[in-house]
Amino acid sequence: MTTKRKKRKEKKIFSSKDKAKKTYLKKAITGLSLLMLLVLVAGFLAHHLLLRKQPVQPAKKIPIHKTPAFKTPVFEIYPKEEKVLRKPDYKPKPVPKGLPKVAIIIDDIGYERRVAEKFLSLDAVLTFSVFPNSPFQQRIIRKARAKGFEIMLHLPMEPDEYPEVDPGPDALLTSMSPDELIDQLNKNLDAVPLIKGVNNHMGSKMTTESTRMYQIFSVLKKRGLFFVDSRTTPESICKPSARLLQIPFAQRDVFLDHVQEPAFIRRQIKELIRIAEIHGTAIGIAHPHLITYEIFREELPELQKKVRLVPASSIVQIIG
Repeated sequence: MTTKRKKRKEKKIFSSKDKAKKTYLKKAITGLSLLMLLVLVAGFLAHHLLLRKQPVQPAKKIPIHKTPAFKTPVFEIYPKEEKVLRKPDYKPKPVPKGLPKVAIIIDDIGYERRVAEKFLSLDAVLTFSVFPNSPFQQRIIRKARAKGFEIMLHLPMEPDEYPEVDPGPDALLTSMSPDELIDQLNKNLDAVPLIKGVNNHMGSKMTTESTRMYQIFSVLKKRGLFFVDSRTTPESICKPSARLLQIPFAQRDVFLDHVQEPAFIRRQIKELIRIAEIHGTAIGIAHPHLITYEIFREELPELQKKVRLVPASSIVQIIG
């Protein structure tokens, strides 16, 4: 083979190799371009899927913390037959010289702050009986102590009308076992600190059950507390129970405002004075009604001329 032909053959071989290289390079570039395009498309699709518009959800309202609306318990269930003049089962002590003593207990304290503060503004000695765990009790108690008012626990007890009439939270019920009754009683006593005594809220059923009252009075005796019977039923056995267990005791003589009429409240105040003049002492129970405050404020000057207002602890005594 001549040198010239040999060179042409080598040139042809190199030319084929170059073509093969170029073809491979083109395919590589094309494949890479397709791959990059696929990556870009995939990225776009992923971005689109992740950020696509979602259904609009209603904005959540941030709760605004308001003062809870407390349900005020029913103030009282009054006896159907009310004997106005107290008839003690023991000989009354001679009425001491000077003005007879009268204790006025304002029941159901702790739910009506505005009217309670109006009573606190009076220049008078009053006793506040406070519901356990009531919403405004701490504020009212603090102001009452600063004013020198005596504080009692207003103890919810089951009425004859239960469950149609609810005595309110933390009530003592006749369906409770002895342990449940004493446990609830102790919780209620602890809920109102530094009290000197107790009186019943409702309780026309509970106060007629001797076993229950013995249990209640046993706890009060251990704590050194007195008891005032609100006397929501003439069948109450609180007095003999108190005599048996020798705890300081008294009972309500007059409800002052169970009829919300000015003339009636004035008559009840006069009746309270009359009983005090006969027996030397008397206990009236009122409630935080605005009309009660207005009439009491008007009658206070005349009342203080005829009786000496004292805390409830000044009237209770151990029945011999």
